[in-house]
Amino acid sequence: MEREPGAAGVRRALGRRLEAVLASRSEANAVFDILAVLQSEDQEEIQEAVRTCSRLFGALLERGELFVGQLPSEEMVMTGSRGAARKYKVWMRHRYHSCGNRLGELLGHPSFQVKELALSALMKFVQLEGAHPLEKPKWEGNYLFPRELFKLVVGGLLSPEEDQSLLLSQFREYLDYDDTRYHSMQAAVEVVARVTGQHPEVPPAFWNNTFTLLSAVSLPRQEPTVSSFYVKRTELWDTWKVAHLKEHRKAFQTMWLSVLKHKLPLSLYKKVLLITHDAILPQLAQPTLMIDFLTRACDLGGALSLLALNGLFILIHKHNLEYPDFYQKLYGLLDPSVFHVKYRARFFHLADLFLSSSHLPAYLVAAFAKRLARLALTAPPEALLMVLPFICNLLRRHPACRVLVHRPHGPELDADPYDPGEKDPAQSRALESSLWELQALQRHYHPEVSKAASVINQALSVPEVSIAPLLELTAYEIFERDLKKKGSEPVPLEFIPAQGLLGRPGELCAQHFTLS
Repeated sequence: MEREPGAAGVRRALGRRLEAVLASRSEANAVFDILAVLQSEDQEEIQEAVRTCSRLFGALLERGELFVGQLPSEEMVMTGSRGAARKYKVWMRHRYHSCGNRLGELLGHPSFQVKELALSALMKFVQLEGAHPLEKPKWEGNYLFPRELFKLVVGGLLSPEEDQSLLLSQFREYLDYDDTRYHSMQAAVEVVARVTGQHPEVPPAFWNNTFTLLSAVSLPRQEPTVSSFYVKRTELWDTWKVAHLKEHRKAFQTMWLSVLKHKLPLSLYKKVLLITHDAILPQLAQPTLMIDFLTRACDLGGALSLLALNGLFILIHKHNLEYPDFYQKLYGLLDPSVFHVKYRARFFHLADLFLSSSHLPAYLVAAFAKRLARLALTAPPEALLMVLPFICNLLRRHPACRVLVHRPHGPELDADPYDPGEKDPAQSRALESSLWELQALQRHYHPEVSKAASVINQALSVPEVSIAPLLELTAYEIFERDLKKKGSEPVPLEFIPAQGLLGRPGELCAQHFTLS
């Protein structure tokens, strides 16, 4: 195709080819000229070619000029004795197939404008091909959806090579439709299986793209009265799985489990665990199937263990899961670093939730109180102002543990029966000990810490003290708060105020005489 210089010239040339192909079947070979521009190196030319292909094959789909049924090979049809109309439809269907493959490749183009146009064109074809199927229904009411074309779209979005987060944000609007959401979940499962099978070491970009797509899928809370389909349907059949919420839940579960069964980057573990309790577990058909992933994450240690315990706690309390090592795992997370990690506030919020039950055995609560008190000896002031009320709340909830405070003769420092190195809280002998650490903290250099530690000297009030405002407390906030304090009266610096530099002469002689 001879091209006029500039984008405007390419647009006019493509427009002429488009009109010629749509006007007469004898001009069908002009399609090759249009498809050739899709291979251009120029960004603007590619965009014009994508727009042209969108109009061309969109019109052919609506007019029914593409072959319907199992597509035969091009060579077999061209050499056969079938009619010219059938040959044309088969030939044009192959061109449509080539166009779709090229648009799928353009989803990985360096230019976002090209990517966006390619995605828009492909989704237009999905909608039109769904309304004008290129396969024959096997029975009345058979649900037809262009799965192969749509799988091409999802495969391009879940690229192993590059970050597609911006393009995935454009794709989110299609997830509001029941049919595209359902088929996105199914296609994601197939793409994950293919990529993990092809790559011994899956690139991090693929996992990030996959998480971005999966986390964007949100199911309705209840069965919708009217299904919202991207592919317009004249009537809905009750036999279609895509029209039922329970089938969406099954697909949602299969999608997540297909990803979480693999070894993931640590950064992705954190992202998944942060949304597990409110965005994944409530929407699964069988939430207890997450147990393998959560226990595996729990064994990784650190913040990941804490985040995994949140999901396990939900399974224990809401789904009757038996996990006897839960509190032992939580106990093992209590080390000096817990006051300095990024998720400190979240840790103590969840720990407070986990230890809120009044049915926990006294030895277990005593072990947590004693471990926290021992760690408090070396904790920074901002952490102490939160930990000390936390310990007092444990004593309020469990009166049997108040013996730790009211034991008349507590152990000496070198005779404390508590074993801080014991991993099992049941064997730590915490209930035989006392919270002498809190008494030591009453002599802390920071007055607010000393005041908070002195609470145990009086009878503990019945209502608990909310630790929520203290979870995010920082050293900077404490410093700023101290600066704003105003003393009620001047602090005396010496017993006899000076009257002058040397005092009066008589006083000076008297002082000298007395000293001599």
